[in-house]
Amino acid sequence: MYMMRQYTGINVYDALQKRLKIIFQEFDNIFVSFSGGKDSGLLLNLTLDFQKKYYPNKKIGVFHQDFEAQYTVTTEYVERTFERIKKDVEPYWVCLPMAVRTALSSYQMYWYPWDDAKESAWCRPMPKKPYVINLRNNPISTYRYKIHQEDLAKQFGRWYRISHNGKKTVCLLGIRAEESLQRYSGFLNKKYGYNGECWISRQFKDVWAASPMYDWSYRDVWHAYAKFGYDYNKLYDLYYMAGLKPNQMRVASPFNDYAKDSLNLYRVIDPEMWSKLVGRVKGANFGAIYGKTKALGYRNLTLPEGHTWESYTKFLLDTLPPRLRRNYIAKFRTSIEFWHKTGGGLEEHVIQELIDKGYNIRRNGISNYTVMRNSRVIFLDKIPDHTDDIKSSKDIPSWKRMCYCILKNDHTCRFMGFGLSRKQKKYIDILKIKYSKVGE
Repeated sequence: MYMMRQYTGINVYDALQKRLKIIFQEFDNIFVSFSGGKDSGLLLNLTLDFQKKYYPNKKIGVFHQDFEAQYTVTTEYVERTFERIKKDVEPYWVCLPMAVRTALSSYQMYWYPWDDAKESAWCRPMPKKPYVINLRNNPISTYRYKIHQEDLAKQFGRWYRISHNGKKTVCLLGIRAEESLQRYSGFLNKKYGYNGECWISRQFKDVWAASPMYDWSYRDVWHAYAKFGYDYNKLYDLYYMAGLKPNQMRVASPFNDYAKDSLNLYRVIDPEMWSKLVGRVKGANFGAIYGKTKALGYRNLTLPEGHTWESYTKFLLDTLPPRLRRNYIAKFRTSIEFWHKTGGGLEEHVIQELIDKGYNIRRNGISNYTVMRNSRVIFLDKIPDHTDDIKSSKDIPSWKRMCYCILKNDHTCRFMGFGLSRKQKKYIDILKIKYSKVGE
């Protein structure tokens, strides 16, 4: 099975059972983060089966963070699931205003699901269930109005601990290493692990996050659904009929970096919801039409005549609203300073190619941001305008990469190697999914 190192000789299901045993033995309070996707749905079912069999008197929580704009079949699956398990768990279906990044507009960095000031524009009505949490009945004391989406999930964990006698609490996540190199590398790094377990990481004092399915493949996931007969989100059937590959099938906010390429599918799969999306977030229709074309910085973008990539980047910055312009400038300055003073980790063949092409570079120790601990390289001259003459230019800084970020509406500059942190002027390790100590 995929990446079975910790428990050699057994399959991923048996390994999961061992991990769930650790969870139930070590933590007083347990809740599952349920998104409505295949991974979190399977984790929820397997955890409930384990709990009923071995810890029938220990009730767990189920946390669903509702992003308002989603496929109708996803909402139906979430509701079916909550109705089925509501008597056996502590259900929390959270519909609170929060800031969610959007990659569709040069004028809007965030949109706000369940914005109480725009109720008439909501993509769908507020769910009417006794376990739905909104502004009118919100018990989550750690919530702040229009909090960032990732902070809302973390702060729910803090509140869950506080509301459950302040004892050790863990959030179970359906995150799998197979989905990306970033996640894979994050699990390899045990710096913030729990008792040597790489799949458990600390968020706050006595609040942890665990990913007990981290070594499952998508084939394992679907095999489990078939074997145990669990209900699942029928959106995956529609995705399959639409011709999507498994790694393209995501249940996420339709406006983020991961989902915007398939935004046009809403027109076919859920036309009624599509009509709501167009009016909800600026750039939705444009993104659906031009998401994979030159218009958004994909596929062999050409430089306008008379410009260098540096001058074109600065021209584009001048066209942006002040807030977005400051955001990009801060990111770009951080990146330039990083490559001049600290340096990024590059593979040996890339370093040699830079030297052969005449780039003025110097080694600067070993990088802690790469799995293979590559040599850090700093640029002694100006950051290159472009690196089209370098075969392996993916990780090399240039003004062309900065320009792409603007044209892709990549507000977080993920394309340049920045992580998901919204704090500016801070280069963070994007290969870690573990959360460092934020506060107590």
